[in-house]
Amino acid sequence: MKDQLIVGTRGSALALVQAEMTEQLLRTAFPDKTIVRKVITTTGDRRTDVALSEVAKVEGVLDKGVFTKELEIALEAGEIDLAVHSLKDVPTVLPEGFEISSVLERAAVNDILVSKLVGGLAALPEGACVATSSVRRQRMIQWMRPDLKLVDIRGNVPTRLRKLAESSEMDAIILAEAGLQRLGYDPEGEMQTEAGSVFGAILDPEQFLPAAGQGAVGIETRIDDAETKACVQAICHQDTFIRITAERKFLHLLDAGCHTPVGVSTHLFGEKLLMEAIVFDEDGHEEPKTAELSGERQGPEAVATQLYQSLS
Repeated sequence: MKDQLIVGTRGSALALVQAEMTEQLLRTAFPDKTIVRKVITTTGDRRTDVALSEVAKVEGVLDKGVFTKELEIALEAGEIDLAVHSLKDVPTVLPEGFEISSVLERAAVNDILVSKLVGGLAALPEGACVATSSVRRQRMIQWMRPDLKLVDIRGNVPTRLRKLAESSEMDAIILAEAGLQRLGYDPEGEMQTEAGSVFGAILDPEQFLPAAGQGAVGIETRIDDAETKACVQAICHQDTFIRITAERKFLHLLDAGCHTPVGVSTHLFGEKLLMEAIVFDEDGHEEPKTAELSGERQGPEAVATQLYQSLS
């Protein structure tokens, strides 16, 4: 019987908040265990000199493994017992021997346009410059506003907000509502930075579908570590787990990764799971494919498979 659990996490402000959320739930559920934190720098944290879409190519890392590889090395070596991730950063296919064993209760899944002007997307002038490192967000914003100029941006949330406020070229950036909330910002209000104020507005969730797993905190363990798995499953939020299972299955069927422009949303209504998706082609020349359907909540992978088969 383990008398302590070692929690592995990245070192960004958001990652540390999510680690603390996980640790607090574990302390409450297992008051006799000592919870220890180990901060690990990942490839994605280290290579901020390269566009996020290029990091995997430059470093030879599988897909979104740019934010998980080093944590998995520590897991395999027994240096940590569990790794806490922003789930949207986790590849849909994990290396052999690992699994997402648990998720915390999901936060809001919306994307937020943060700009120097009040009024959101409609207030941006023609030709305005919007920064985001997400190919999904780039495709969606171009689909809604073809006139806008898109550029890449790297850095943690506070850094991106500051870069926007002090930039003479950028007019707006796009961030996840969940991350802003967890760091104490008002996603639909004024946000203070060292360089001045910026303003947030929700991008229409009916059109701007989130990334798979957005707003969810995932906990990765070794498959053969039954004791740690039991501990993290004791703090699992089951409704969130059903939703992310469906979303990640859909991405897997598409053979989609972090640089595939795909939006997918899920909602639970009683015993029903509603799924909706939008898939853009890699080059952005064709109209996106869309699909929407509902199925049984107890069969999330089957619902995802039906959604994939109904894309048109």
